[in-house]
Amino acid sequence: MAFSTCDLCDAHIDELQIAQPLFRDFGGRRAFSGEIVTLSCPEDNSLLRVAVTEPGRGKVLVVDGGGSLCRALMGDMIAAKAVASGWEGVVFHGAVRDVEALAALDLGVRALAACPRASAKAGAGTRGSILQFAGVSFTPGHHLYCDADGLLVAARRLDA
Repeated sequence: MAFSTCDLCDAHIDELQIAQPLFRDFGGRRAFSGEIVTLSCPEDNSLLRVAVTEPGRGKVLVVDGGGSLCRALMGDMIAAKAVASGWEGVVFHGAVRDVEALAALDLGVRALAACPRASAKAGAGTRGSILQFAGVSFTPGHHLYCDADGLLVAARRLDA
């Protein structure tokens, strides 16, 4: 589905949450949208490693890393698995690494920053919770729209 976050705002402003402009673009896919799937895993990507192997067509992973910039939650290997599983994109409240490789993949990736240090692998975290960061509530099953102009969340799928 082709969309513009500007057009969505013009047509549906009362139905949207607009994220604060905190995120940098690291992926090869400039615009992406889909149903939200949530993970909370500060500095530990164990849950993410499993989630990206599940079918992701029409879905976006939203990962709350607690805003930590001390460890990257995703690098090129996990991102390649997300592409192979059909995920539309991943949004991190945290850091990523291998940014040159991420930019070459057909995956939307937004994160706060890059960090070369790998994540912990202790199995910590939760899945399926409502996440809150960037002034937005990310609820599983809601829809996320992201392009160069911003990141939006709606309770239902919208057409521009």
